[in-house]
Amino acid sequence: MIVHPNAKINIGLNIVERRPDGFHNLETLMVPFALSDTLKLTHNKSIYAKHFELVIDGLPVDGSLDTNLVSRAYHLLNADFVLPPVKAVLDKKIPMGAGLGGGSSDCAFTISALNRMFDLNLSVTQMQKYASMLGSDCALFVENKPALATSRGEVLQTVDINLSAYKILIVKPQVHVNTAKAYQMLTPHAPQYHIADMLDCPLEEWAGKIVNDFEEPIFEMFPTLRSIKEELYACGASYASMSGSGSAIYGLFRKLPDKKQFEVDGNFVWTGKM
Repeated sequence: MIVHPNAKINIGLNIVERRPDGFHNLETLMVPFALSDTLKLTHNKSIYAKHFELVIDGLPVDGSLDTNLVSRAYHLLNADFVLPPVKAVLDKKIPMGAGLGGGSSDCAFTISALNRMFDLNLSVTQMQKYASMLGSDCALFVENKPALATSRGEVLQTVDINLSAYKILIVKPQVHVNTAKAYQMLTPHAPQYHIADMLDCPLEEWAGKIVNDFEEPIFEMFPTLRSIKEELYACGASYASMSGSGSAIYGLFRKLPDKKQFEVDGNFVWTGKM
C-alpha cells in the first residue's frame, strides 16, 4: 500500500497557560496542504522477514529507525493486534525541524494504512487515540482536515475554511529551533484575538491579529527568520507566519512571486496550492 502523508501549517499559535503536568495549553488552527512524503507499506511474507523493517530515503531524518514515528506507530498497534511482518519505505520530502508536521503525518498515515491493510476495523476516534499517544498533533492527520486544536494540541474541532484562492510559498532555512528553549522564553497569556473569532475576517486582515507566540523569542535567536517573513510580505503575501515552533516560514499569496530569490544559502523552498 502506498500513501502520501502530507504537511500542515499552523495559522496562529497562542500559548495560553502552563499546565500542572508541565505541558502548555494552546490554541492553533492547523491546515493540511499538499507537500507530502511517500510511504510504501508491504506485507513481508518471506520466512526470513524481520517483524518490522523501515527504510528511509530522501531528505535527512534525525534519530534512529527504531524511534521514528513510523516504527513506533507499527509497534503500538502490534502490541494490541499482533500484526504480520511489514516493510516500510519512507521517501521524505517534508523537511524535519520545520513545524510542518511531517513526522506526525507519517505516524497517522501509518496507523490508517495498517488499519486498512489488515482489517483492524478501527474507527476514526480509535485511530486518533492511538495517534495522540505518539504526539500531540498526530491525530490531526487521521481525518486530515483543517481543525482548531486546543489543550496540548490533541483536542480537535473541525473548521470549515476555504483557502483554495491562495497559493503557498514555504521557506525553511538551515536553522534548528530548540523548542524547549523557545517555550522557556515564552510568557503564556490569554490572546488578544482568538483565532476562531478572526476566521470570518478577510485573510488580508489577519496580520498582527492572528499571531504565532513563538515568533518573537525565536526571531530574536534567529533574525534570518524575521527577514524571511518580512520579505514574503514585501513580495505580496496576503498573510505570512512561522509554522509551529519553526523554522519554516510560509506566505499565502493570490499570485506567487518568483521563488528563486528565496533559494539561497541552502534554503528549502516549496510552492503549491492550498
